[in-house]
Amino acid sequence: MEVVLVTGMSGAGRSTAAQALEDLGWFVIDNLPPNLITAATESLSEAGTVDRVGVVIDIRGGTASFVGLVDEAKALSERGVDCRIVFLEADDQTLVRRFESSRRPHPLKGHPVILESIQNERGLLAEVREYADVVIDTSHLNVHDLRRRVEAAFEDEGEATLRATVMSFGFKYGIPVDADLVADMRFLPNPYWDPELRDKTGLDADVSDYVTAHDEAREFLDVYTKYINLVADGYIREGKRYLTIAVGCTGGKHRSVAMSENLAARLVREGVETLVYHRDLGRE
Repeated sequence: MEVVLVTGMSGAGRSTAAQALEDLGWFVIDNLPPNLITAATESLSEAGTVDRVGVVIDIRGGTASFVGLVDEAKALSERGVDCRIVFLEADDQTLVRRFESSRRPHPLKGHPVILESIQNERGLLAEVREYADVVIDTSHLNVHDLRRRVEAAFEDEGEATLRATVMSFGFKYGIPVDADLVADMRFLPNPYWDPELRDKTGLDADVSDYVTAHDEAREFLDVYTKYINLVADGYIREGKRYLTIAVGCTGGKHRSVAMSENLAARLVREGVETLVYHRDLGRE
Protein backbone atom coordinates (compact mmCIF):
# COMPACT_ATOMS: atom_id res chain seq x y z
CA MET A 1 0.00 0.00 0.00
CA GLU A 2 1.04 3.57 -0.72
CA VAL A 3 0.12 6.32 1.73
CA VAL A 4 0.57 10.04 1.17
CA LEU A 5 0.11 12.40 4.10
CA VAL A 6 -0.89 15.82 2.77
CA THR A 7 -0.22 18.59 5.25
CA GLY A 8 1.28 22.05 5.54
CA MET A 9 0.29 25.63 6.08
CA SER A 10 -3.34 26.66 6.07
CA GLY A 11 -4.08 28.45 2.81
CA ALA A 12 -1.17 26.82 0.97
CA GLY A 13 -3.33 24.57 -1.22
CA ARG A 14 -4.01 21.31 0.60
CA SER A 15 -7.47 20.98 -0.92
CA THR A 16 -6.11 21.37 -4.44
CA ALA A 17 -3.41 18.80 -3.76
CA ALA A 18 -5.96 16.37 -2.34
CA GLN A 19 -8.22 16.81 -5.38
CA ALA A 20 -5.27 16.14 -7.66
CA LEU A 21 -4.60 12.87 -5.82
CA GLU A 22 -8.26 11.90 -6.10
CA ASP A 23 -8.14 12.55 -9.83
CA LEU A 24 -5.14 10.24 -10.03
CA GLY A 25 -7.20 7.49 -8.43
CA TRP A 26 -6.11 7.83 -4.80
CA PHE A 27 -8.56 7.24 -1.97
CA VAL A 28 -8.43 10.50 0.01
CA ILE A 29 -9.45 10.94 3.65
CA ASP A 30 -9.82 14.52 4.86
CA ASN A 31 -8.80 15.74 8.32
CA LEU A 32 -7.96 12.39 9.91
CA PRO A 33 -6.19 12.50 13.30
CA PRO A 34 -2.69 10.94 13.10
CA ASN A 35 -3.49 8.30 15.73
CA LEU A 36 -6.15 6.87 13.39
CA ILE A 37 -3.97 6.66 10.28
CA THR A 38 -2.68 3.16 10.97
CA ALA A 39 -6.13 1.78 11.76
CA ALA A 40 -7.65 3.39 8.68
CA THR A 41 -4.96 2.17 6.29
CA GLU A 42 -4.98 -1.35 7.74
CA SER A 43 -8.75 -1.52 7.37
CA LEU A 44 -8.58 -0.40 3.74
CA SER A 45 -5.73 -2.81 3.04
CA GLU A 46 -7.65 -5.74 4.51
CA ALA A 47 -10.67 -4.84 2.40
CA GLY A 48 -8.45 -5.31 -0.64
CA THR A 49 -10.10 -2.59 -2.70
CA VAL A 50 -7.74 0.33 -2.03
CA ASP A 51 -3.97 0.34 -2.40
CA ARG A 52 -3.27 4.09 -2.57
CA VAL A 53 -4.47 6.32 0.25
CA GLY A 54 -4.10 10.06 0.69
CA VAL A 55 -4.68 11.55 4.14
CA VAL A 56 -5.15 15.29 4.64
CA ILE A 57 -3.98 16.49 8.04
CA ASP A 58 -4.34 20.10 9.07
CA ILE A 59 -4.80 22.48 11.95
CA ARG A 60 -8.60 22.19 11.94
CA GLY A 61 -8.27 19.35 14.41
CA GLY A 62 -6.29 21.59 16.76
CA THR A 63 -2.59 21.56 17.50
CA ALA A 64 -2.89 17.94 18.59
CA SER A 65 -3.38 17.07 14.90
CA PHE A 66 0.37 17.23 14.37
CA VAL A 67 1.49 15.52 17.57
CA GLY A 68 2.99 12.18 16.63
CA LEU A 69 2.52 12.67 12.87
CA VAL A 70 6.20 12.12 12.09
CA ASP A 71 6.34 9.09 14.38
CA GLU A 72 3.24 7.67 12.71
CA ALA A 73 4.79 8.12 9.28
CA LYS A 74 7.98 6.39 10.39
CA ALA A 75 6.01 3.52 11.93
CA LEU A 76 4.08 2.99 8.69
CA SER A 77 7.33 2.89 6.73
CA GLU A 78 8.79 0.34 9.14
CA ARG A 79 5.77 -1.88 8.51
CA GLY A 80 6.48 -1.88 4.79
CA VAL A 81 4.01 0.81 3.79
CA ASP A 82 5.27 3.24 1.16
CA CYS A 83 4.51 6.36 3.22
CA ARG A 84 5.37 9.86 2.08
CA ILE A 85 4.61 13.30 3.44
CA VAL A 86 3.72 16.19 1.16
CA PHE A 87 4.17 19.56 2.83
CA LEU A 88 2.61 22.63 1.24
CA GLU A 89 3.81 26.03 2.24
CA ALA A 90 3.80 29.66 1.10
CA ASP A 91 5.39 32.85 2.34
CA ASP A 92 3.66 34.93 5.01
CA GLN A 93 2.66 37.71 2.64
CA THR A 94 0.98 35.30 0.24
CA LEU A 95 -0.89 33.50 3.00
CA VAL A 96 -2.10 36.78 4.52
CA ARG A 97 -3.32 37.90 1.10
CA ARG A 98 -5.16 34.62 0.51
CA PHE A 99 -6.94 34.76 3.84
CA GLU A 100 -7.89 38.39 3.32
CA SER A 101 -9.21 37.75 -0.18
CA SER A 102 -11.29 34.78 0.98
CA ARG A 103 -12.47 36.71 4.06
CA ARG A 104 -12.12 33.60 6.16
CA PRO A 105 -10.43 33.50 9.55
CA HIS A 106 -7.31 31.47 10.15
CA PRO A 107 -8.31 28.08 11.62
CA LEU A 108 -5.76 28.43 14.44
CA LYS A 109 -7.72 30.03 17.26
CA GLY A 110 -6.45 32.48 19.82
CA HIS A 111 -4.69 34.98 17.53
CA PRO A 112 -6.78 37.91 16.30
CA VAL A 113 -4.05 38.96 13.84
CA ILE A 114 -3.74 36.64 10.82
CA LEU A 115 0.02 37.05 10.57
CA GLU A 116 0.48 35.94 14.19
CA SER A 117 -1.62 32.83 13.53
CA ILE A 118 0.42 32.02 10.44
CA GLN A 119 3.72 32.38 12.24
CA ASN A 120 2.52 30.29 15.16
CA GLU A 121 1.33 27.55 12.79
CA ARG A 122 4.67 27.60 11.00
CA GLY A 123 6.43 26.93 14.28
CA LEU A 124 4.10 24.05 15.11
CA LEU A 125 4.80 22.45 11.72
CA ALA A 126 8.58 22.87 11.70
CA GLU A 127 9.30 19.21 12.54
CA VAL A 128 6.82 17.91 9.98
CA ARG A 129 8.29 20.11 7.27
CA GLU A 130 11.79 18.91 8.06
CA TYR A 131 10.75 15.29 7.69
CA ALA A 132 8.59 15.81 4.58
CA ASP A 133 9.46 13.90 1.42
CA VAL A 134 7.98 16.52 -0.91
CA VAL A 135 7.88 20.24 -0.08
CA ILE A 136 6.00 22.49 -2.46
CA ASP A 137 6.10 26.26 -2.13
CA THR A 138 2.85 27.55 -3.62
CA SER A 139 3.63 31.25 -3.19
CA HIS A 140 3.89 31.74 -6.95
CA LEU A 141 1.81 28.80 -8.15
CA ASN A 142 -1.76 28.88 -9.42
CA VAL A 143 -4.05 25.90 -8.89
CA HIS A 144 -3.10 24.39 -12.26
CA ASP A 145 0.61 24.66 -11.49
CA LEU A 146 0.10 23.00 -8.12
CA ARG A 147 -1.88 20.15 -9.65
CA ARG A 148 0.91 19.55 -12.14
CA ARG A 149 3.45 19.44 -9.34
CA VAL A 150 1.43 16.84 -7.43
CA GLU A 151 0.84 14.82 -10.58
CA ALA A 152 4.54 14.85 -11.42
CA ALA A 153 5.32 13.43 -7.98
CA PHE A 154 2.62 10.77 -7.73
CA GLU A 155 1.31 9.89 -11.16
CA ASP A 156 2.26 6.56 -12.68
CA GLU A 157 3.56 6.74 -16.22
CA GLY A 158 0.76 6.64 -18.75
CA GLU A 159 -1.94 6.99 -16.11
CA ALA A 160 -3.13 10.49 -16.99
CA THR A 161 -6.26 10.04 -19.09
CA LEU A 162 -9.31 12.09 -19.87
CA ARG A 163 -12.66 10.94 -18.54
CA ALA A 164 -15.72 12.16 -20.38
CA THR A 165 -19.42 12.26 -19.70
CA VAL A 166 -21.48 12.51 -22.87
CA MET A 167 -24.88 13.94 -21.94
CA SER A 168 -27.82 14.15 -24.30
CA PHE A 169 -30.35 16.90 -23.61
CA GLY A 170 -33.24 18.85 -25.11
CA PHE A 171 -32.80 22.54 -25.81
CA LYS A 172 -36.45 23.08 -24.83
CA TYR A 173 -35.48 22.12 -21.27
CA GLY A 174 -32.34 24.27 -21.14
CA ILE A 175 -28.63 23.77 -21.75
CA PRO A 176 -26.90 21.78 -18.95
CA VAL A 177 -25.14 24.24 -16.64
CA ASP A 178 -22.23 21.85 -16.05
CA ALA A 179 -21.43 21.35 -19.73
CA ASP A 180 -17.87 22.01 -20.87
CA LEU A 181 -18.69 21.53 -24.54
CA VAL A 182 -22.10 21.83 -26.22
CA ALA A 183 -22.96 20.30 -29.59
CA ASP A 184 -26.22 21.09 -31.40
CA MET A 185 -27.78 18.23 -33.38
CA ARG A 186 -30.72 20.24 -34.69
CA PHE A 187 -29.03 20.43 -38.10
CA LEU A 188 -29.94 16.77 -38.65
CA PRO A 189 -33.32 15.54 -39.97
CA ASN A 190 -35.65 14.85 -37.06
CA PRO A 191 -37.00 11.28 -36.67
CA TYR A 192 -39.97 12.80 -34.85
CA TRP A 193 -41.60 13.51 -38.19
CA ASP A 194 -41.49 9.84 -39.19
CA PRO A 195 -44.67 8.22 -37.73
CA GLU A 196 -42.88 4.87 -37.33
CA LEU A 197 -40.07 6.45 -35.29
CA ARG A 198 -41.89 9.17 -33.36
CA ASP A 199 -42.61 7.07 -30.27
CA LYS A 200 -39.16 5.48 -30.21
CA THR A 201 -35.92 6.95 -28.91
CA GLY A 202 -32.32 7.27 -30.01
CA LEU A 203 -31.57 4.08 -28.08
CA ASP A 204 -33.58 2.09 -30.65
CA ALA A 205 -31.47 0.74 -33.50
CA ASP A 206 -33.77 1.97 -36.27
CA VAL A 207 -33.74 5.53 -34.89
CA SER A 208 -29.96 5.43 -34.53
CA ASP A 209 -29.63 4.13 -38.08
CA TYR A 210 -31.95 6.87 -39.36
CA VAL A 211 -29.87 9.59 -37.70
CA THR A 212 -26.44 8.28 -38.63
CA ALA A 213 -27.43 7.38 -42.19
CA HIS A 214 -26.91 11.00 -43.17
CA ASP A 215 -23.44 11.96 -44.37
CA GLU A 216 -23.33 15.07 -42.19
CA ALA A 217 -23.97 12.99 -39.06
CA ARG A 218 -21.06 10.66 -39.77
CA GLU A 219 -18.84 13.58 -40.71
CA PHE A 220 -19.75 15.35 -37.47
CA LEU A 221 -18.81 12.27 -35.45
CA ASP A 222 -15.48 12.00 -37.27
CA VAL A 223 -14.61 15.66 -36.80
CA TYR A 224 -15.83 15.96 -33.22
CA THR A 225 -13.95 12.87 -32.10
CA LYS A 226 -10.77 14.31 -33.61
CA TYR A 227 -11.47 17.62 -31.89
CA ILE A 228 -11.79 15.97 -28.47
CA ASN A 229 -8.57 14.05 -29.07
CA LEU A 230 -6.94 17.35 -30.02
CA VAL A 231 -7.91 19.14 -26.79
CA ALA A 232 -7.55 16.14 -24.44
CA ASP A 233 -3.84 16.63 -23.72
CA GLY A 234 -4.41 20.32 -23.04
CA TYR A 235 -7.23 19.61 -20.61
CA ILE A 236 -5.08 17.09 -18.74
CA ARG A 237 -2.13 19.47 -18.72
CA GLU A 238 -4.32 22.15 -17.15
CA GLY A 239 -5.51 19.73 -14.47
CA LYS A 240 -8.94 19.08 -16.00
CA ARG A 241 -9.50 15.34 -16.22
CA TYR A 242 -13.29 15.28 -16.31
CA LEU A 243 -15.04 16.63 -19.38
CA THR A 244 -18.79 16.95 -19.82
CA ILE A 245 -19.90 16.98 -23.44
CA ALA A 246 -23.53 18.01 -23.89
CA VAL A 247 -25.21 16.90 -27.12
CA GLY A 248 -28.56 18.53 -27.73
CA CYS A 249 -31.57 18.40 -29.99
CA THR A 250 -35.03 19.89 -29.62
CA GLY A 251 -36.52 17.47 -27.10
CA GLY A 252 -33.60 15.27 -26.08
CA LYS A 253 -35.27 12.09 -27.32
CA HIS A 254 -34.04 11.13 -30.79
CA ARG A 255 -31.09 12.88 -32.45
CA SER A 256 -29.15 13.85 -29.33
CA VAL A 257 -29.54 10.41 -27.80
CA ALA A 258 -28.44 8.56 -30.92
CA MET A 259 -25.49 10.89 -31.55
CA SER A 260 -24.42 10.72 -27.88
CA GLU A 261 -24.32 6.94 -28.00
CA ASN A 262 -22.33 6.95 -31.23
CA LEU A 263 -19.92 9.65 -30.02
CA ALA A 264 -19.32 7.79 -26.75
CA ALA A 265 -18.57 4.56 -28.62
CA ARG A 266 -15.97 6.35 -30.73
CA LEU A 267 -14.37 7.97 -27.70
CA VAL A 268 -14.09 4.61 -25.95
CA ARG A 269 -12.32 3.22 -28.99
CA GLU A 270 -9.92 6.18 -28.75
CA GLY A 271 -9.09 5.27 -25.13
CA VAL A 272 -11.27 7.88 -23.41
CA GLU A 273 -13.11 6.54 -20.36
CA THR A 274 -16.66 7.56 -21.17
CA LEU A 275 -20.01 7.63 -19.39
CA VAL A 276 -23.27 8.27 -21.28
CA TYR A 277 -26.15 10.05 -19.58
CA HIS A 278 -29.48 10.96 -21.19
CA ARG A 279 -30.77 13.86 -19.15
CA ASP A 280 -34.15 14.42 -20.73
CA LEU A 281 -35.01 10.99 -22.04
CA GLY A 282 -38.45 10.02 -20.75
CA ARG A 283 -39.79 13.55 -20.45
CA GLU A 284 -43.10 14.27 -22.13
